[in-house]
Amino acid sequence: MSADQQRMLARAAREVIPGQIVNLGIGLPTQLFHYLPDELEVLVHSENGVLGCRPRAAGEVPDWDMIDSGGAYIATRPGASVFDSAMSFAMIRRSRVDVTFMGAFEVDELGNLANWKIPGKFSPGIGGAMELAQKVRRLVILCSHNDKHGNPKILERCRLPLTAERCVSRIVTDKAVMDVTPEGLNVVDIADGLSVAELREATEAELIVDENRLGRF
Repeated sequence: MSADQQRMLARAAREVIPGQIVNLGIGLPTQLFHYLPDELEVLVHSENGVLGCRPRAAGEVPDWDMIDSGGAYIATRPGASVFDSAMSFAMIRRSRVDVTFMGAFEVDELGNLANWKIPGKFSPGIGGAMELAQKVRRLVILCSHNDKHGNPKILERCRLPLTAERCVSRIVTDKAVMDVTPEGLNVVDIADGLSVAELREATEAELIVDENRLGRF
């Protein structure tokens, strides 16, 4: 895992507050497990049908029936519950999940999200992302600021097929933390060593920046 990804995860972990039910999406968000303090009282939800997940300890024999959204083996904490997929999605649809962390191909300044399909490339399906994006109380995006070719992923408007409209609350990238507001994307934090001018250059969307209140991470 790169230093940028580790910094992103450490910053994203600060978004979780005690008592929450937290869902971790496929990819980088599943690694957030390892950045949550041991003393933090939260319940991690898997749409596969587990409430109270935890990462497996080193050397712990896996339970072949316990997997996260990405198919990795997980374990359960004391008091965890296991249920069928119908119950799991009922929790999502009734907004019982407080916050979900997801990756993204594109996010725009309206809070629209595209994270399930790139035309012309194989996609296994939209999975639970559409319902999580629409029903979870707070959606935090955790993704790189630019794609592998250097193109912006934080756009004025998404171009790829949408997962859901106006669903994103906050975006955490390797370059910045941004809130989706009625006025546009408000920059909360910026990466250490990065200037505001460099951040704007790497971003297609317009950014609202108050340098007097800008944090670093």
